[in-house]
Amino acid sequence: MARYFNGKEVELLAPVGTFDIFKEVIEANCDAVYLGGPSLNMRLMRKGYNFTLDEITEAVQIAHGLGKKVYITVNNLLSEGELAEARDYLKFLETAGPDALIVQDFAVIALIKEMNLSLDVHSSVMMNVHNVEMVKALKEMGVTRVVTSREMDLMTTRHLLAETGMELEYFVHGDMCSVHGANCYFSSSVFGMSSNRGKCLKPCRWEYRIKKDGNVYPSEYPLAVKDMFMYEHIPELIHGGITSFKIEGRMRDSAFVLMLVNAYGDAIDRYIEDPIGFERSRDTSLLFENRKRDFSTGYAFGRPGLSYINKRYEGTGKFYSTGKVFSTPTVERELSATRLEKISEKLTSIRQSETSRVAELSVHVNNMAQAKVALEEGADHIYLSGDVFEPDRPFSKADLLELGALKGNAKVYLGLPRMMTELQFEIYDALLSGERLPIDGILATNLGAIHKFASSGYPLVGDINLNISNPLSAEFYNSLGVERLTASMELQLNDYVSLLKNTQVPLEAIVHGSSVIMYMEHDLYENTEAFEPIAKEDNQYVDNSVLVMMTDKGENPVYRDVHGRCHLTLAKELCLLSVVEELSAAGLSVCRIEGATYRPEQLKNIVRVYRSALDKVGTGEPQLEELNPVYAGFTLGALQFDGDHNNEAKDSDAESKAEPETVV
Repeated sequence: MARYFNGKEVELLAPVGTFDIFKEVIEANCDAVYLGGPSLNMRLMRKGYNFTLDEITEAVQIAHGLGKKVYITVNNLLSEGELAEARDYLKFLETAGPDALIVQDFAVIALIKEMNLSLDVHSSVMMNVHNVEMVKALKEMGVTRVVTSREMDLMTTRHLLAETGMELEYFVHGDMCSVHGANCYFSSSVFGMSSNRGKCLKPCRWEYRIKKDGNVYPSEYPLAVKDMFMYEHIPELIHGGITSFKIEGRMRDSAFVLMLVNAYGDAIDRYIEDPIGFERSRDTSLLFENRKRDFSTGYAFGRPGLSYINKRYEGTGKFYSTGKVFSTPTVERELSATRLEKISEKLTSIRQSETSRVAELSVHVNNMAQAKVALEEGADHIYLSGDVFEPDRPFSKADLLELGALKGNAKVYLGLPRMMTELQFEIYDALLSGERLPIDGILATNLGAIHKFASSGYPLVGDINLNISNPLSAEFYNSLGVERLTASMELQLNDYVSLLKNTQVPLEAIVHGSSVIMYMEHDLYENTEAFEPIAKEDNQYVDNSVLVMMTDKGENPVYRDVHGRCHLTLAKELCLLSVVEELSAAGLSVCRIEGATYRPEQLKNIVRVYRSALDKVGTGEPQLEELNPVYAGFTLGALQFDGDHNNEAKDSDAESKAEPETVV
């Protein structure tokens, strides 16, 4: 029987990684379990820790026989080649009869609608739901529950519930992440193992040194966060509007999961029975003594700051049970002539045009000086960042008016923050609903912004963090009013080519820049305020005013934006200069330069070189311009890997060797 407090359902949701664990946990003091099938979920790294199709069917029958629920995770991003598999899997799941699917990729929602299936959908934490507009949009799509962003506090959950009536699910215990959901591309850039596909090798658990202003700080594991621990805050969760109390741990053994389920279940029951006499800490000692990492309440009551960082065993890059490391610091692969040749061949194989159409050039900028040099050098599209890096300030209305007078035939777009608070929605709405601005569109970064501003009269372009990886998700966003979309930065070569070949929606892709591979609420700059430096050392490639995360394999700059959020970037620069002609012929609509981190004179040269290369597409003239790296060299990011999802990390030795860094 379900639990209720004052007529409102309260569900304890337990993780189960295997059928044997399920058989024990389902009999325990929980109301529902969640599990993964043989594919298309976020726990594919450990063999044997997912259910077969027959086990799913039996598990649903057993749970329903006990009056309990089963949710199935179909929560990774899909490649175009997995859509047929997804169709078959969804057909099976309808016959199996789970109570809902937990979903990240909008392609799954599109498939359910296309196939007219009767499957309820919950939005995964990887959808990073964080504002009212996102919840409203999901509700209109038929989503029945939202797993909130990990960075959401319990005052915001109250507001979401009051405004939307949506069921909310909240992580109450277990492994957390320092990066916003679906906004970490580190593992895929370095290993070809995507965190959005359940294969993260956890570079957040590496040991780093932090440098800033010529000082080295004793940071150790500055991205390795503690485990969520909300056991003592059952009242705050219930009154914060949470329906489902979610325990993380599909990779944990039955004894550990049972301990958590019984402790949390007992606490919920005791509070429901006697709110006034509720004893908050009855099993705190038991849970603490058996913890995997140290504990934190995360963002439930506001930004936790440095208290969120763990220093105990699993937080130090090791599994608590075995002592083995998740991964070791690894250098970003150098751009190689061998790999560029392979990319060129692949793109040429899907050539869709000869000289009739040439890709345009866009530049993402951080300040007015960058915007002006990009215009001077012939960029077709200028994106004004919504997450301006300090010490620059946000683009003002006066800036928009000035650029409107300067832009000529180029187009200027107002970028929105990746994470938007309710106040930010009100601020941008006030700007965009007033007098017509001399801008040509909006760079939209989240579903809520699309829902809010699709009818604003300004065309929408979808930014990189919408994670477009298959034609169905592209068509989905296009149906919501997004005219052009940016391809996922995690796409490996075969998937990249497949998306270009099979997507009708105009596509843009990053071709150059030190791109953001971690976007986080966690403020790494606090380390320099809390600790005394232990050594002196200048940054190698960026100004000393920029914080750098350093291992023996390289330095990753971290920029703090005007909202206080941190953006960790590639150590090297993504560079696809040599294949822009092939990209254009393969159907790419716009080539983007991520220009926010360059000095104006550096960006001027980069834009000039790419403008020249694109102007020569189809003319037969050779590309003679040279481009030298500004930072630690050139890389191809995830395009270093072919995209065999059964063995994503493999590649030839020849392709991993360093080549000369000058690109012609």
